[in-house]
Amino acid sequence: MIEFIKKLPKAELHLHIEGSLEPELMFKLAKKNQIKIPYNSIEDIKKAYNFSNLQSFLDIYYAGANVLITKDDFYSLTWEYILKCKENNIIHTEIFFDPQIHTSRGISFKTVICGIKEALEDARNKFGITSNIIMCFLRHLSEDEAFKTLEESLLFKDSIIGVGLDSSEIGNPPSKFERVFKKASELGFKLVAHAGEEAEVSYIYEALDLLKIQRIDHGVQSIKSNKLLERLKEEQIPLTVCPNSNIELKVFDNYKQHNIKKLLDLGLNVTVNSDDPAYFKGYLNQNFINLYNNLELNKEDIVKLVKNSFYSSFISEKLKIEYIKRVDEIFENKRIKNARYY
Repeated sequence: MIEFIKKLPKAELHLHIEGSLEPELMFKLAKKNQIKIPYNSIEDIKKAYNFSNLQSFLDIYYAGANVLITKDDFYSLTWEYILKCKENNIIHTEIFFDPQIHTSRGISFKTVICGIKEALEDARNKFGITSNIIMCFLRHLSEDEAFKTLEESLLFKDSIIGVGLDSSEIGNPPSKFERVFKKASELGFKLVAHAGEEAEVSYIYEALDLLKIQRIDHGVQSIKSNKLLERLKEEQIPLTVCPNSNIELKVFDNYKQHNIKKLLDLGLNVTVNSDDPAYFKGYLNQNFINLYNNLELNKEDIVKLVKNSFYSSFISEKLKIEYIKRVDEIFENKRIKNARYY
């Protein structure tokens, strides 16, 4: 099964590019840019990746991002993730980036987006990996600041397909950003938002009803409301679930407790993603493997999760059909080779 997982072509819809900053690159860029970080070695950085909740992670996440200064830095960051895509057989990715982390440090929006975009263009040309870019607002900041970021983004609108909402969830409900999401929608951006990772189900309702989002990032707390589950099933709202992240941030105590299998069995449109893989012990394949090793997932479940990601992506219907066909080819070949087991 593990080899089967590795061979399947995949899409990833919930990936923070700053969260793919591996300790080695962090240390290298800190030295190059003469940025002081509170670690003396790569091993010290790795030892710091021991989180108790979302905020304890974010504190390190923001500190790590300080080493990103030049366009080449953002290119290198993104290219390192693209190499992981190649390893994990990710053929389409929709990455988040957090411009406010960088513009607040005096790094221009142009520097950030151009470095990311150039790496993604090279990924398409060299490996055939397609991609979209989603700009996230930091929810612990004000809506006025989000409006400023939205305004800054308009010069680069052709490079950014959507807007999202991330950072500290509890105490920062989606309703705080209702006006800026309405404006983003009017401007033609796709809409997504983190909701229901740590906070209660009301955050998911607000994201759906006030922000009018098209995908829920995380959404695992939806299990606490039968009414919400029924709605998510009926409307097939995608949930971009991040298993490793949920375990590392203590949303669940262990993998055996994770509810993604329950959500899948209930008919919800759930997907598997790696969130901040450099911090959460594994890229997309490892998330799938951990699920397989701890939950009763069969090949059909794995294929369903993979297909859900393609169906829920912001690519053309034509490209979705092409990618789904590639998944089916791997699955059917496996069925033929193992026909005696079916």
